[in-house]
Amino acid sequence: MTDDEQFIRRAFDQDPQQGCALLFREYYGPLCSHAIRFVYSREVARDIVSDTFYVFWQKQLYADITTSYRAYLYAAVRNRSLKYLQRELRQDMRVSSLYELDAVHENASAERLTPEELMAYDELHNRVEAAISQLPPQRQRVFLMNRFEGKKYQTIADELHISLKAVEAHISKALTVLRRAFAGDQG
Repeated sequence: MTDDEQFIRRAFDQDPQQGCALLFREYYGPLCSHAIRFVYSREVARDIVSDTFYVFWQKQLYADITTSYRAYLYAAVRNRSLKYLQRELRQDMRVSSLYELDAVHENASAERLTPEELMAYDELHNRVEAAISQLPPQRQRVFLMNRFEGKKYQTIADELHISLKAVEAHISKALTVLRRAFAGDQG
């Protein structure tokens, strides 16, 4: 356990409100950055982290944590982010697609992922994230709006005040970069 963690734990023992305040000051920014990796929206990330701290305080979860507050908070933010994405996906999909997603989800939850599978998933996620982060800012934004927010090309063009052809070019070039980043995995 780090010195900061021990200091915060002692603060919780003396005054839980002070302990929460210390945790919030210490981890709010880094947790927002962590959430952005999943949801790609600063506002949504802030909401997720704020909700996590709210539940942490309201349900007095700090009293039940015997390991690391940091580890707990990062895991909680990750889980809330993934649940947010799942809700967004469900809202954006057609009714028929929803039934397919539910079937896939039921099959996936029936088979518990092994630690190796979880590590492989995290590694893949990090590689995709790294490849996307290498894109020029405008191309990255267009790609994320399309692939992660589910916006149509015309909507993106209207919102960013660029031509439809520019949106198509950005998506095409982004996909080329991603294909190249994973080309070594094919054979």
